[in-house]
Amino acid sequence: MKLLAMLAGVLIVAACTKEKQASEDTEALRYSPRVYTVNYPLAYFAERIAGESVKVVFPVPPDVDPAFWSPDAEAIADYQQADLVLLNGAGYAGWLQRATLSQSRLIDTSSALADQLIPLDDTITHSHGPGGDHSHQGMAFTSWLDMKFAAGQARAVFDALVRLRPENEPNYRERWHELQQDLGELDTRLKVVAERIGDQPLVFSHPVFQYLARAYKLSGRSVHWEPHETPDNDQWRELFKLLSAHNAAWMIWENEPLRDTVSQLEGMGIESLVFRPCGNRPAEGNFVSVMLDNVMALERAFPVSAL
Repeated sequence: MKLLAMLAGVLIVAACTKEKQASEDTEALRYSPRVYTVNYPLAYFAERIAGESVKVVFPVPPDVDPAFWSPDAEAIADYQQADLVLLNGAGYAGWLQRATLSQSRLIDTSSALADQLIPLDDTITHSHGPGGDHSHQGMAFTSWLDMKFAAGQARAVFDALVRLRPENEPNYRERWHELQQDLGELDTRLKVVAERIGDQPLVFSHPVFQYLARAYKLSGRSVHWEPHETPDNDQWRELFKLLSAHNAAWMIWENEPLRDTVSQLEGMGIESLVFRPCGNRPAEGNFVSVMLDNVMALERAFPVSAL
């Protein structure tokens, strides 16, 4: 009887131990590291690479430019609690200068590409959207419009995720290679259509296309127009002055412009097309599909027959 009692006790202890271990394993599986990002392209890269193994959070409201977003105290606290914070670099998200975040959790995805960042020539302050007044100064930051630069940022995201979850490295690597292939195909198509465009003068509606212009050798000059606003007299005069030395037949917009603005430009012999930078999460599709739409817009505007 004593032996049976001892055996029963051992079995009970073993069962409890297994139950406790199972509970701990379940809890570990339930917890997913939280990865916060400052813009949508980085969120997309993290989502593509990590899948459901981490919780990717991009908290910027849909009607705000993430570059000039000012998070409230609650949002900053969420970033402070994140396991990883993916930064764009080049001075993107100025609020980071005013917040205290753990440096060990910050990943500047442009740090290895710092020598490729583009300095801005001037500082211009203006406003659009709920973000209010802001200025373009320091470094150009829409770096992901150069698909090779975007691929470099995606590599930095991959490296950071592997350090966070090394046991998932094989899966991450496979997904990262698939993402690199998508970015490479976009890069190839942009190069092909850019060759058709050649040195034809272009006007960019906003100073956010620097990396696109440099990577694909586009002869573009920028004005400071907002697609949802009617240009005032000063802006039209600015355009006339630019065209006197840069006789462009196309204006490239970051979003759909007003119909009246398009009509006035057409009266001047200038056509409009949209190339969305996709800094914020799109209402439909994803980063790659939006970039593909952008490429196809260029391909329609500059077809092979135009050679």
